[in-house]
Amino acid sequence: MQTNSHLSVLVHDQAKKYGDREVLQYKDFGGSEWKKLSWNQFSKTVKIVSNALLNLGVRPQENVGIFAQNCAQYLFTDFGAWGVRAVTIPFYATSSEQQIQFMINDAHVRFLFVGEQEQYDKAHRVFALCGSMERIIIFDRSVRISNHDPHALYFDDFLKLGESLPRQTEVESLYAEATFDDIANILYTSGTTGDSKGVMLSHGQYHAALEANDRCVPLTEKDRVLNFLPYAHIFEKGWTLLSLSEGASLIINTYPQEVQKSMRETHPTSMCAVPRFWEKVYSGVMEKIESSSAVQRKIFRNALAVGRKHNIEYISRGKRPPLPLHLEYEMINKTIFSLVRKELGLTNPNIFPTAGAAISSHVEEFVHSIGLNMLAGYGLTESLATVSCNHRGKPYTIGSVGYPIEGIDIKVSEEGEILLKGPTITRGYYNREAQTRAAFTDDGYFRTGDAGYIKDGELFLTERIKDLFKTSNGKYIAPQMIESKLLVDKFIDQIAIIADERKFVSALIIPEYRLVEEYARANGIDFESREDLCRNEKIYNMMKERIDTLQQQLAHYEQIKRFTLLPHHFSMERGELTNTLKLKRRVINDNYKDEIDRMYVE
Repeated sequence: MQTNSHLSVLVHDQAKKYGDREVLQYKDFGGSEWKKLSWNQFSKTVKIVSNALLNLGVRPQENVGIFAQNCAQYLFTDFGAWGVRAVTIPFYATSSEQQIQFMINDAHVRFLFVGEQEQYDKAHRVFALCGSMERIIIFDRSVRISNHDPHALYFDDFLKLGESLPRQTEVESLYAEATFDDIANILYTSGTTGDSKGVMLSHGQYHAALEANDRCVPLTEKDRVLNFLPYAHIFEKGWTLLSLSEGASLIINTYPQEVQKSMRETHPTSMCAVPRFWEKVYSGVMEKIESSSAVQRKIFRNALAVGRKHNIEYISRGKRPPLPLHLEYEMINKTIFSLVRKELGLTNPNIFPTAGAAISSHVEEFVHSIGLNMLAGYGLTESLATVSCNHRGKPYTIGSVGYPIEGIDIKVSEEGEILLKGPTITRGYYNREAQTRAAFTDDGYFRTGDAGYIKDGELFLTERIKDLFKTSNGKYIAPQMIESKLLVDKFIDQIAIIADERKFVSALIIPEYRLVEEYARANGIDFESREDLCRNEKIYNMMKERIDTLQQQLAHYEQIKRFTLLPHHFSMERGELTNTLKLKRRVINDNYKDEIDRMYVE
């Protein structure tokens, strides 16, 4: 049963309930062994952090920054700060110096917690440019502190300030004074255009979101939940807090590139993910199948067909499968699909919420077909993650983003924009009164910027209104929809659709270089570099054939007529991606102007 306490005391209430039961599994920075922590130990450490923060001079509703990868110390700091009514501001671990300088100054941060060497170095370099800054507290003990830096403090030494709980009486007074109107977080949106904005999220929003999600998401104290999206991402932050409120245990994945290794080592039952994760899983499985024997390919394709018929044509629609189909599926599930899930580390799967971008129907059908319960959903930072999702026990439609959660009032404007009202919606942007006013309609609905419609109670997204392109022929193009269709191809790693004010649709494509290189060697195509590969006519024609196959269902004016293969990835360093890996289209258009212009030369 869920414990939906104020976040200032949630961990302590759960410790009274679960005691020495395990709650956290994690690795030290750079470590290889998994460590475990009980609810009691978690609660004690959080109290120590609260006491240490008071000894540093942190005041109620003061903004405290956290600039780190996922780690146990991150959670200690979050809950410790909430225990003294402070506000935590998570920075993505990959944020640039310019970005953290902006956020520190905008939020007047005095105390910044950092993860590893990279985060410390960036914080140290901007320290003198941030007038409010007083201290940098470092999670990773192996970080080398710069000479003559009197402002840096290791987390271990910080904890000594609260070790014997010298101010616990004051801390408990602050528990009693905490209200649901208090701000819990300010999350700066990474923003595909312009400066980032700090979204204010209150304890009341979290309370309402946890209650609403508990009613429709089948997560329990038996679950082992892997955290691999950054805690700075509202999807992972909300999901993590929901997991803790349900009494589930957390597996903290610190380095995103190690997620599949972590899955195989720890066997989580649940995790939230963005569609790109499942696209990679789909491509990886299909690549292995394609390289197997003709007999094995035939067996697996038949298994997928049975899985699709059983789980999508019947189960997803709330119908009972015929007994012969059910028996056939059970046999395939115990033999073929269980091996696929075992390879992923998902030997006892429960649920897998997925949101953050458009989900390809190919990928969604595949995940359900192999016996994994993907819960498609939709949300924003401003809505404290979930607006809608697939609900337990309800039929669902491939392509929808589920049913609205309880308490959310959804309205679709005449222009097709999804508008929101309810207890989980932000009160606005920190220090941005004009932008806050612009974000709401006159009758108080939040403007999402997403277009969609509701059918039979389910929400369907059509496009991102701000991202709609209009060709010079007057046709509207939804680039994300086209990109999601093509990203299922194993040879495509990243893609940016170009169409705005152009005569036709084109694309910049980053190939999956390893697979393209393997294809070139297998087909006798000589190359000395990625540049050679991307310029090669045979490679281009191979990619064109695959793209043409994938876009057959698109309208003629939506189809890619020309594309350019790029020899390097889009990157955050060049400003081409946000911290959540969304494309910054304006920057891409500027950075690749010459390549784009060449595609439109007659």
